[in-house]
This record gives sequence, C-alpha cells and structure tokens, in this order.
Amino acid sequence: MRARLPPPHSLGVKLTLAFLAVALTVAGLVALFLRLTNANQLDRLIIEQQRRELHSALVDYYTANGSWAGVYAALFQRGGPPATQSVNDHNNWNAGPHPGYGGGHNRWGLFALVNAAGVVISPLYPAFPPGAVVAARALASGEAVEVNGQVVGTILTAGLPPGLTPEESAYLERTNTALLLAGLGAVAVALIVGLLLARTLTRPLQALTQAADRMAGGDLEQEVTVRGNDEIGALAAAFNQMSRAVARANKARRQMTADVAHELRTPLTVVGGYIESMRDGVVAPTPERLSVIYAEVEHLQHLVGDLRTLSQADAGELKLNRQPVAPEDLLHQAVTAFEHQAEQQGVRLAVEGAPAAPAVDVDEVRLTQVLSNLVSNALRYTPHGGHVTLKAEPAGSQVTLTVADTGPGIAPAHLPFIFNRFYRADMARTGEGGESGLGLAIVKALVEAHGGTIEAHSDLGRGTTFAIRLAACRPSGAA
Repeated sequence: MRARLPPPHSLGVKLTLAFLAVALTVAGLVALFLRLTNANQLDRLIIEQQRRELHSALVDYYTANGSWAGVYAALFQRGGPPATQSVNDHNNWNAGPHPGYGGGHNRWGLFALVNAAGVVISPLYPAFPPGAVVAARALASGEAVEVNGQVVGTILTAGLPPGLTPEESAYLERTNTALLLAGLGAVAVALIVGLLLARTLTRPLQALTQAADRMAGGDLEQEVTVRGNDEIGALAAAFNQMSRAVARANKARRQMTADVAHELRTPLTVVGGYIESMRDGVVAPTPERLSVIYAEVEHLQHLVGDLRTLSQADAGELKLNRQPVAPEDLLHQAVTAFEHQAEQQGVRLAVEGAPAAPAVDVDEVRLTQVLSNLVSNALRYTPHGGHVTLKAEPAGSQVTLTVADTGPGIAPAHLPFIFNRFYRADMARTGEGGESGLGLAIVKALVEAHGGTIEAHSDLGRGTTFAIRLAACRPSGAA
C-alpha cells in the first residue's frame, strides 16, 4: 500500500518547508562566510608563521654577528630573486620552493628588514627598495627586532597575499569541500527533523479535526488523546472538556424534553378526557368536574411559566430590578405569606433571631419567589409538630440566608441532583400536589442570576437546610 502524501497546502508541508528554508539559509550563509574568509585567514596564518620564524632567525643572526652585515645574503638572497627583478617576478618567486629557505617552506621574501637607523637592508618591492629610509609611521606598523633589550631592526610585512603552495591549495580545497558536504548534511538533517516535527505537531491536530467532524455529524461524545502539556495538549484537553459538556447538555436537553412531555401528558389527558366525555354526553358538566379541569389548566399555566423563567435564565435574558433590601424583610415576607398554611399543618414557621445582616442588592420580587419556593417545599414535607426556621447571617463580604426544616431529609445519593430539572429519584422532593417539578431548578437559576450560590445539607430523619449566599452591599462611602 502506497503511503498517502499530505496535500501541498497542509500544515505539515508548510512546517517542513519552513524548517528546510531556515536550514538552507543558515547553511548557505555559513558556507559563504567561511569560503570568503578561509583563504584570507590562511594567508594571515602563513604570514604570522613566517614572520615568527624570520624574527627568531634574525635574533640568532644578530646575536652571533653583532651586526646586520651579510644578513641579506645569508637569510634573504640565497635562492631568492636578484635586486633587479620586477614585483611580479618577486611574487612568483615567493610562491615557489627555494632550497636555501628550508626546502621551500620559508617565504622570507615577504618581509623587509630595516636597521635601527631606518634604512632598508633587505628590500621588499616595490614599497621598500634597498637603501631607502623608512618613515617613522611605516616603522611603527612593523615588528621590532630586539637583542639584549635594544631595538636593532624592524621587520616590515608585504601587503600582498603570500600565495599558496600546492599542499596549502589542496588543504583549502578540502576545507571548502567539507563545508559543502556539511551544508548538504545540515539540509538533509533539517528535512528529516522537519518532517518528524511536522508529523508530531499535525497528528494531534488531525485527530482534533476528525473528532470535530464526527461531532458535526451528530456523534457528540468524542475524546482525543492528550499528548504533552504544551499548547496543543491544552487544546486537546479543552476539546475533550467541551465535548463532554456538549454531550451532557444534549443529554439534559433530551431528558428535559421527555420530562416536559411527561408533565404535560397527565393534565392534558385529564382535561381532554373530561371534555370528550361532556361532548359525547357521557358525563354532565358539573361544577366539581369543571373545577378539576380548571385545576389542571392552572397546573399547565404554572408549568409553562416555570419553563419560561428557566429559558430566560439560561439565555441570560432574565431582567432584574435590583435595589438594596434588608435580608430580614425578605424573610418576614416569606413567613407572612405561609403563616396561615403553617398553622393549619401544625408546623412552627418563624424567623430566628440573629445579628443584623447588611443589606443585599437584589430584585425583591425574584428573591421573594426563591424564598417562597423553599418555604413551600419545606412545609410540604415537614410533619405535624415540626419546625421551619429562616435565618439571615453576615459572612464576611456576603450574607447567608437559610431555610431549615425538620422533615425526613434527603438521601446522600440524591442530594447532589435535587436542583436538576424534573429530578425524580427522591420522591420527598418531587412535584406532587400540582407542583411542576421545576421549583428547585428555578430557585438555583434565580440565585445564580443574582451572582449568588445555593447549596443543600441534609440528614436523614433530621431535616434539610438550604443556604443561599449573596454579596452584601458596601457601606455608603466605601471605596
């Protein structure tokens, strides 16, 4: 099976070409720089080496003879060019082997020797002919020859390149070849590394793309493997989290649709059955039967209203008329509204005394609805002789409102889910007696719309407590 090549516009190809372009640029610049500087550096190395050897030979000669007499013939002229040679002949001689100069390795014809008086002893054509007096500036650029701490002469260097022997030319050529091979090797390595890195980078992106395509096709529960802790790994983790959240939301939407259908079916069945029976003359439209129909219609209206409130909260369109309100006033309003019902049930309903809590910035109508739902729920399941207690307490920069009952409580397995819509696991807290089954879900939505939180604590057989935490208003004049 032939390997499938990536399309030319893919990210992998672009990354590989980028690595290759960088490697080519760097290798080309390095090779060009070294090629331009290698010959020059080799020339300078040869000149430095020859000058050191000449300097040592001159010191030995002067030490042995006490003067420069015969130095030209002894060190420079032997095997060298005659004084009448042109500069081109002189350069050609410098580049060739000379037996008197150490078998062709010495190139002392590249230098001129000037005595202590500044007179040229060994010429260097055309700048320093024999017998010429050298200016002090030129002497300063040369290398002094000292014997016993006294300057006895100066070595002046030619400005022209020394010319290379065949061995040196071959060495330079081998160096340039090695540079070319190194550049080609760097390009090959960059191509391989670029392919590997591009594949490493694009593989998780391809997995994300395929997972996103499957999600677009309706398969919402997708998860990709998270490789590493870099940006791509963080993207994969975020995608997995998003996929799980979308799957949960879709499952919740389907469940809510089924629950709404279930909630609507019962009252509609009752209403439809009575009306059909009355239309067919099976039963007479008595006031009692009309009252049942009206009660079911009210239940439908209540359910529709609750669903509308939740949809507004989910869309962030729930309008709040916020103003500072004393928490104790909210609690007393809730107690007053349900005081008669509590007396009929034989349940003690009261606001428990507490230190004065600071005001909260809330929509009084909406928060009264929250407390009413909680108190109604507590009264429904608190037995005769029980207690329902409301309390407001300051808690740092927050105010905590609690509604506690002495009912049967909620099992720990069901407690985390009681704010879910139409949750049916715990029959102690489900919609009975005309309730829509959305009361606690609406409570949670309204509290969160105020920027607060709500949580429940319960002990089986001892009761349940709902705690609402809201931000306290800042005192006037506070920054």
